[in-house]
Amino acid sequence: MDDLEEEKDFYFSNHGYVVLTEEYLLNRGYCCGNGCLHCPYDYKNVPEPRRTHLLTERKKRINSTTCQPPKDPQAD
Repeated sequence: MDDLEEEKDFYFSNHGYVVLTEEYLLNRGYCCGNGCLHCPYDYKNVPEPRRTHLLTERKKRINSTTCQPPKDPQAD
């Protein structure tokens, strides 16, 4: 961890875990198969069924953070 820069390459989660950033993982150049939170390689080397589970969870996270336009009350 001596060569890594906090906030650029990693950060600490609320539980104290080291979380590698997408930028760091992209620079590394491959999926390590550990199921990293910010894996930019769609968990290519993570074995099934865990890979599918991680992809599903990522999709849920992305969908929950995207803004959706307010519903038109007169549309009903």
